[in-house]
Amino acid sequence: MLVASYNNKAFDDLLVVLLENSDSDNQNFERKGDITQLTDKKSGNVVGYNFFKATQWLELDVSGPVTLSEEQVAKLNDAISAAGFEGNLVADTSPKFVVGYVKECVPHEDSDHLSITQTEVDNGEVLQIVCGAANIAQGQKVVIAKPGAIMPDGLVIWPGELRGETSNGMVTSARELGIETAEPQSGIMVLDDDAVVGSEFKF
Repeated sequence: MLVASYNNKAFDDLLVVLLENSDSDNQNFERKGDITQLTDKKSGNVVGYNFFKATQWLELDVSGPVTLSEEQVAKLNDAISAAGFEGNLVADTSPKFVVGYVKECVPHEDSDHLSITQTEVDNGEVLQIVCGAANIAQGQKVVIAKPGAIMPDGLVIWPGELRGETSNGMVTSARELGIETAEPQSGIMVLDDDAVVGSEFKF
């Protein structure tokens, strides 16, 4: 997984690349030149990089989440190697906000408000997602934030667990996506029946 964000105004030409979910309190940091490598203290895995003065390597004209092309990732890999680190970033250009179809929705046995869904997101790919919205139901078309998505508030969606059940993504609401609707909505955003499962949801 590769999650990237860039905000020149707030961080002065800094590109942040995350590879795994890791608490900053449990990370080691090593800087060589304009690149800092982040390593998880427990696993020893490389969990991310900070690229300072990022525009020396890439042309970046966006603020917020960045989808890096294979060419851009190749340039970053060259920069990592030149700095003396051993790393191999892999590009991920797939959309992270997509139309999903709730194929199954059952109550969580260890919760009075959570549901466990089996949600198709593309070409038969089904993700198990635990959802706390009261209006979630089988047969709906919804907006899914897949693992690797960055929400408008900066929250990164990682694979995880809720009450002991695997959850690979998030069924989102209009409020969470920052979408203003004609009428206030509670719970997740339910799409029209003609929405195409697996298509990118742009907002």
